[in-house]
Amino acid sequence: MSPTVTGLTVGAFQENCYLLIEPEAKRCAIIDPGAEPERIIAAIERAGAAPDAIWLTHAHVDHLGAIAGLKRRWDVPVHLHPLDGPLYGMAYRQAALYGIPFEQPPDPDRPLGDGDVLRIGTLEFTVMHAPGHAPGHVVLHGHGVAFVGDCLFAGSIGRTDLPMSNPRDLAASLDRIAALGDETVIYPGHGPATSVGVETRTNPFLTGAARIVGA
Repeated sequence: MSPTVTGLTVGAFQENCYLLIEPEAKRCAIIDPGAEPERIIAAIERAGAAPDAIWLTHAHVDHLGAIAGLKRRWDVPVHLHPLDGPLYGMAYRQAALYGIPFEQPPDPDRPLGDGDVLRIGTLEFTVMHAPGHAPGHVVLHGHGVAFVGDCLFAGSIGRTDLPMSNPRDLAASLDRIAALGDETVIYPGHGPATSVGVETRTNPFLTGAARIVGA
C-alpha cells in the first residue's frame, strides 16, 4: 500500500512538516512538526487520521516548535536519534538567539538508530543515520519516498557551518541517499519535493560541480 504524504510549510523558517498517512487504517506519523501546532492539528483532523508518533529527522529548533502543542492534543511518542539529544535540550536557546516564540517540548520518548524499522499501520519505514547537518540526523525511507530533513534540498544541500555540523559526514550521508535509487521521491525539510534521480543529475553538490567546504 502506498502512503499518503501531506506537507505543510510552517513557521518563520518556512519548514516542511509532513503527515505520513496509512490510507486504509487512517493512522499517521507526524514528521518534523516545526511550528503552528493548530494548523497541523487541523490538517490531521481534516484527513480523518489518528496520529501514532512524531518522527524527527533532527533537533534544530525549526523542526521542533509544534511538539508541545501536539503532545497536549495527542500523547504520542516522540522519536529522535540520541546524538541529537543535546540540540533538542537546548532548542529554547536556539529560539532565543533567533528571537522567535518557542515552547520547549517534553523530552523524546524513543530513540532512533540506523537500520531501525518504524511502522504506521501496514507501512514500514527504515531509519538511516545521516549525520553532517546535525550529529543525530536521520533519513526515513520506504515505499519509494524518503524524508531527508535538511541533508538534501532541490538543487542544494544542508548547512555544515552550524554548531555540531560536520561537512565530511554530510558528504558520506549524501552518498547513502543517492544510493536509494533514482525513482525515490525526496521530501526535504525546506523547499519543494524532488527525486534522487533529478538531484544526482542536476544538483551541483551531487554531480561534482560544487564542493562541500571542509569535506
